[in-house]
Amino acid sequence: MLLCFVAASTFWLLNALNKSYSTQTTYPVKFIYNQQQLVPLKPLPEEVLVNVTAKGWKLLRKALRLEVQPAEIHIRNLPRNNYLLGSALRPALVNAMDGLQLNFVVTDTLHFNFDRKISRTLALQHDPKQAVAAENYEVVGPIKFEPDSVTFVGPSSIIRSFPSPYPVRLPNVGLTASAKLEVPITHASPELVAASLEETTATITVKALVSEERQLVPELVNVPKGKTYSIQPQPVVVRYQLFDDSVALLNRELFKAVINFANYNPQDSTIATELVQKPVGVRKITLQPQRVKVIPVQD
Repeated sequence: MLLCFVAASTFWLLNALNKSYSTQTTYPVKFIYNQQQLVPLKPLPEEVLVNVTAKGWKLLRKALRLEVQPAEIHIRNLPRNNYLLGSALRPALVNAMDGLQLNFVVTDTLHFNFDRKISRTLALQHDPKQAVAAENYEVVGPIKFEPDSVTFVGPSSIIRSFPSPYPVRLPNVGLTASAKLEVPITHASPELVAASLEETTATITVKALVSEERQLVPELVNVPKGKTYSIQPQPVVVRYQLFDDSVALLNRELFKAVINFANYNPQDSTIATELVQKPVGVRKITLQPQRVKVIPVQD
């Protein structure tokens, strides 16, 4: 009984596979392009929907992907349009199909997006927006990198958007001493862009800062003729920082502040304090107060 059932089923299956059928199915496509000159910006379509007629054997082999030759779509230059109409795929499909009769292409449009592949070398520079040294410390001179440049390869639209020089950020901040750090090189669209370096070595020189302050008596300039004024408060205080190895060498007598009557504000009788001279090597300078009150002196 079982043998009869198996024999009948086999006969039915063989008979069915020898018949012709029309059906809607997918068929693989493969883009052929110069990978040294072009790069797709998104994954390329791998199949299209078609309506075909074929014997059951052929449809079964196609469903199982047995010896199925993809239809080749040749992209020879950068396309003007980012699509192909389904009707334009017919010659490639007919040429690839073995034992399948193409009735029509169901897929209306095949979308893709290619860009030119370019190479661009950029000098490396520390991102100026990143603070590196701890409070009361400062980086001396530029941060040096070795290697000092990176080459990117990828889509022109992405590569040309990268700034030059190319900014990198240090993995460690708040430094209180000079250091050498391994710095990762990150970039946009890593799935599309290749970099010649994954990291570079940064050499950073850091020195400690010393805070000081000094009282100054500002010089009055551009005072109206025949007038005498006093200022309040007086003196003003200049606060600044310098490297600890420069403390003994600093000429503090070189600080000079002025009160310029050309900048007089009659509404509140005040003038901004200005530092017009300072010794070499001082930084982070502030004057307090920033404005002083000007008081006429009666004869």
